[in-house]
Amino acid sequence: MSQIDNIIIQVRARLQALAIKLWLEPYYYDGVGCVEDEIEKLAESFSSNLGISKSNCKLALTELQEGALRKLACRKEFEESGMATFSVRRINNQQGTQNIVEVKCPLTSLGDELHTKIAQALDIIDSNRVKCIASGKIVDSRRTLDSQGLKNNQQLMVIISEVDKTAVQNQEEAMYDRIRKIKMDVEAIVDSSRQLFEMEDQDGNPVFLPPAENRALLMGMSFYEKARAAMKREQFDEALILLLESDEKFVTCNSKFLESVDNYALVNLDIVWCYLCLKNVTQLPDAQRRLDICEKSFRRSYGDNLQRLITLKGEGCPEKALIMRLHLLQGVVLFHQNRRNEAYDKLITAGTELEALKVDDGSVIALMEMGYEPHEARMGLRSCSGNLERAINFIHERRTKLKEARQNSKKERKLNENLTSSNKEEKDWVNPRSVCTLMEMGFARDVVVEALKRSKNDVPNALDLLQTNADELSRSLPPAQNADTDILSQLQQLGFTEDLARVALETTQNSLDKAIDFLIKTHGSETELMAAMERMTNAAVATVASDQYEGPSTSSGVNTLVTKALGKAQKEMESLKAYQRFTEEMPDNENDYLDLPLVQEEQILAEYKRLLEQ
Repeated sequence: MSQIDNIIIQVRARLQALAIKLWLEPYYYDGVGCVEDEIEKLAESFSSNLGISKSNCKLALTELQEGALRKLACRKEFEESGMATFSVRRINNQQGTQNIVEVKCPLTSLGDELHTKIAQALDIIDSNRVKCIASGKIVDSRRTLDSQGLKNNQQLMVIISEVDKTAVQNQEEAMYDRIRKIKMDVEAIVDSSRQLFEMEDQDGNPVFLPPAENRALLMGMSFYEKARAAMKREQFDEALILLLESDEKFVTCNSKFLESVDNYALVNLDIVWCYLCLKNVTQLPDAQRRLDICEKSFRRSYGDNLQRLITLKGEGCPEKALIMRLHLLQGVVLFHQNRRNEAYDKLITAGTELEALKVDDGSVIALMEMGYEPHEARMGLRSCSGNLERAINFIHERRTKLKEARQNSKKERKLNENLTSSNKEEKDWVNPRSVCTLMEMGFARDVVVEALKRSKNDVPNALDLLQTNADELSRSLPPAQNADTDILSQLQQLGFTEDLARVALETTQNSLDKAIDFLIKTHGSETELMAAMERMTNAAVATVASDQYEGPSTSSGVNTLVTKALGKAQKEMESLKAYQRFTEEMPDNENDYLDLPLVQEEQILAEYKRLLEQ
């Protein structure tokens, strides 16, 4: 940030401490204007108190006075006409704040009208290229401004979707086209019956949630992963939009679950990081709020002073990188609040933590030459205070732990897949881990599932039902059904083998729709799906040809069935392609979020310490 910004922060705080109002007498008179002599005296007093040159103090006072007078004029206009004024700050990766314009729009207007007015003010032809952020939320084009909490005299951050000439030559898409396609891909993947995405904890154990909450969290985490990829490319404007999309999904989830994991804390931490990298302090209240959420979450997860985390993982736990970044950002926010002593203390803490996280490049190279991945090498060394031998043991223990967790949870994952395909309603959801727990006590799966449904996934209550009402639970289950011969014939007409089609029908209680979904899901790749689609078409053509003398109704029925099956197969194909596109730039490292390079952190730390020491 510039030196004059630093001075304005200090001068503003001094004015507030002394309760001086530059828009009132003796500094300003209606009909006369600014009283230069009084501003001059004030500048001299401030210069002596703050240790800043008189000329710079006067410049800051003049700018603050003009800003206050503008706000008063806008407030009066709003009271008289209902026309709200917004200070719109256009930002981008290269410059931070590119320019600032004033836009007027009634609060009763839709967000779309605000976007149009902003586009006009910035000479943007297409208002769809405008994304407006107010108090940490993306302004919705379809809702009124007042319903989204926008206020008169509010500062807004605006990101414009642009493609430079080089990108056009390389046929790259504009930012919002990329984001739109990412959202479409994420929805296709999450809604696929194939369960292409699964949630795991840090140790590789699966996380099971009811369908609606599971969908929201998967989408939130998917947007977060894409945002992190954009951050690695240093496209912080694109990353911020994706992080705010992720935030929107996370906040719809059960608060108790969000309190038990650190994913939502990471989203908030990275949103503030993007604010900083985009050199934007207009979102300061939102930054403070998000850092508070992050700190509370870390305290719940890791304990005060990380004691719970250290007990579990030792002194060198890699999560210390996140704590360091939190302390750094807290120091920056305190600086902009002119709480300079507190800011300096936080920055000193962050600096000490950053030094402890540094690892010797030679040791990293040595581990890579042994066949370890760079991220494994860095995290191993950070976790073991740079000790090479201990780092090797750490990496092997981590690999073994993940492998064992995933191996041990195969039964739960498979059960979850089966239960999800047969019960898609929220009210029918049961936790697969609870099913496995009760089955290990000797109860049959179907009876266990029914008991958990009745007890709303309360395992002790379900166990009580199983022990006291097992016969009644068994009688309430639908009777086992053999495959319906007519539906079996229809599935064979689509090219599926009799044995596989029979299993599908018995698994899905003779539901044609669910059986087709089941059979399509048995094909694990695009190649297999393409072959299946070709078999469906060919089998249908052959059936129509052999039945040509039985009348048009038979052919029509087969064609309808083929159309339905091909539609389902095509949708699954699109999900697989979406998954392939999504994972192209995703790291194989599930702990990538802990593998901070520390270069930017070091630069920001040095910059703000210099500003405080001037």
